[in-house]
Amino acid sequence: MKIKLTLCLLLPLLSQTAPARPEPAPASLTKQLSNVAAIDRQYILRLADTALTLAPITFTQFSAKFSTGGPNDFYSNGDYWWPNPATPDGLPYVNRDGQTNPENFNFHRMALRQLRDAVAALAAASKITHEARYAVKAAQLLQVFFIDPATRMNPHLQYAQAIPGVSPGRGIGVIDTLHLIEIPQAVLALQQDKAFPAATRDGVQQWFREYQTWMLNSKNGRDEGSEKNNHSVAYWLQIAVFARFTDDQTSMSEARRQFKENFVPKQMAADGSFPLELKRTKPYAYSIFQLDNMSALCQVLSTPSENLWEFTLPDGRGMRRAAAYLFPYLADKSTWPLKPDVQAWDGWPARQPALLFAGRAFELPAYLTLWSGMRPDPQDDEVQRNIAITQPLLWID
Repeated sequence: MKIKLTLCLLLPLLSQTAPARPEPAPASLTKQLSNVAAIDRQYILRLADTALTLAPITFTQFSAKFSTGGPNDFYSNGDYWWPNPATPDGLPYVNRDGQTNPENFNFHRMALRQLRDAVAALAAASKITHEARYAVKAAQLLQVFFIDPATRMNPHLQYAQAIPGVSPGRGIGVIDTLHLIEIPQAVLALQQDKAFPAATRDGVQQWFREYQTWMLNSKNGRDEGSEKNNHSVAYWLQIAVFARFTDDQTSMSEARRQFKENFVPKQMAADGSFPLELKRTKPYAYSIFQLDNMSALCQVLSTPSENLWEFTLPDGRGMRRAAAYLFPYLADKSTWPLKPDVQAWDGWPARQPALLFAGRAFELPAYLTLWSGMRPDPQDDEVQRNIAITQPLLWID
């Protein structure tokens, strides 16, 4: 994909080592280019109207052959693990980095994403139309998935990204619930509608309180939070969103500390890139994924007194530089200096939320123009799996 921008918008952004600081755009232009409600209206209503027809979603419909948990427990397999060709039963599975096994058990992941897609779209539709039917349907879906004892997802990920014959579940599996970050955002929007029951809001809030407790205190959760790459960023993004939803100021403060003391100084290079992501067999996708999640952290955790968008180390590393590093490659993928990703290369980029969030934060119309011209509904499953934010309207003021 190659998206052309005017040269005058691109020139300030092409330096990778020490990008020049562009002049802010007029407030009116920034507002026009980031008017998500207007840009996304038809997209939102199309998805929300489809969601109105959905049957309740629950894990109990799907049985996982290798799971050691119960019917309400989330289960998934490690993405890059395949049956062992040297053994009759295929066990233990063997690793092929960057190559997703299409035969892995994926039903719980898909159910979780289907729920997220539906509830987020319904919440966005409720926000722009104020029609009660969207809030009523969202409440029904949330009740079944998070609250009713017989059908709800248990608030833990003990059996996520299991490797048959190797492990019943791993810490890095906590990334599988990254898509749930849009549920609290959706509930915050839905609760403005009188048709959305307060009891449903309270029940969902309690579920996230319990899940956050598990994330912070379980071995699998702690392992994930201490990873050195995108996994720890995705973990603390979840914590940040869930903690804001449950009014846990202590955990939000810890997420800010992680951003300032670990993610920027230890994961970001001088040019704004993320070296550990560039070493992967899918460096383009991983770089995009990391920037999206770092941007979402800034969006969630920034306050008037502590603006993470403007947090900068003495050598200049910070979100302005990270966005400037990747922007030219989002605008024209053919300029990417590394080999193409081993999977889903043609599907990237989609409409990355980092462009919207950074464009608004830094008042850069080039970012917003690029964002608004990208498709909001990527069709490649691998791309969908790596974009946690589907309704940006729920994330902006």
